[in-house]
Amino acid sequence: MKKILLICFMLLLLPNICLAAEKPVWIEATGEALLGEIETQKEVKERAKIDAQNKAVEKAVGVFIKSHTLVSNYQIAEDMIYAAVRGKIEKVDIVKEEWDEKDRNLYRVKLKALVMPVYPEKGEGLSAKLSLSKTELKENDEVKIFYQVSADSYVYIFSIAADGSVTLLLPNSNMTDNFTRAGMAYQFPPADSQIHLRAMFLPNHKENSAEEKIKIIATRKKEWLLSIGFREGIFQVYDAKSTGMISDLVRRLNQIDLTDWTEATAAYHLKR
Repeated sequence: MKKILLICFMLLLLPNICLAAEKPVWIEATGEALLGEIETQKEVKERAKIDAQNKAVEKAVGVFIKSHTLVSNYQIAEDMIYAAVRGKIEKVDIVKEEWDEKDRNLYRVKLKALVMPVYPEKGEGLSAKLSLSKTELKENDEVKIFYQVSADSYVYIFSIAADGSVTLLLPNSNMTDNFTRAGMAYQFPPADSQIHLRAMFLPNHKENSAEEKIKIIATRKKEWLLSIGFREGIFQVYDAKSTGMISDLVRRLNQIDLTDWTEATAAYHLKR
């Protein structure tokens, strides 16, 4: 039976870079609130202000994610690794606040908020373990991925490449079911699979060593994190021109409660 080989691309070691997304940003937003029958005007004004602040934080998170992606193609890897980002308001300046001229029960607040990016530690909740069969490899060596989750969940496995492309290993056209039972040990590719992962240098890689990162993301519920078509080949590959796809993935994760998803990263070195 014919074996199917996957050439895994290598992720080069990257220097630490001070990113624009690490700095706070000023965001302008407008919030609204309607006066209820048993509310005071003070309570309505406060709700409108909170609404504006929430919208400012939501906008800021989008800015942080976009800033990460636009630094360079390589930064996609960092987006994948530091996928959780939240916003914290440091300062608020009220630009304008007033009752609507037509609807006197509607109060509107326009403000500018200084929002700081926050990368929260994941607390109690879903957790995942990830390891590889080898951490030091030579070209053409085979590698297997082992993983386990603490609760029933759906697992996505990614390989991040040196050229900025990201390959979705699981699910794939041969294995569309990525449901994973709590506490059970899994390996990819499975023992009976025709798929084999082999480490190889990129054609234009001139160094004698490289590092590749494997990433898993697990969610409690079935999430359509990416548009998966599998129109060509077994695996879905998002090249450097498809950076928006990865940005969408990160944005989707930020809409999920921190206790409902988790991530893990493993790396191995390739030497000539």
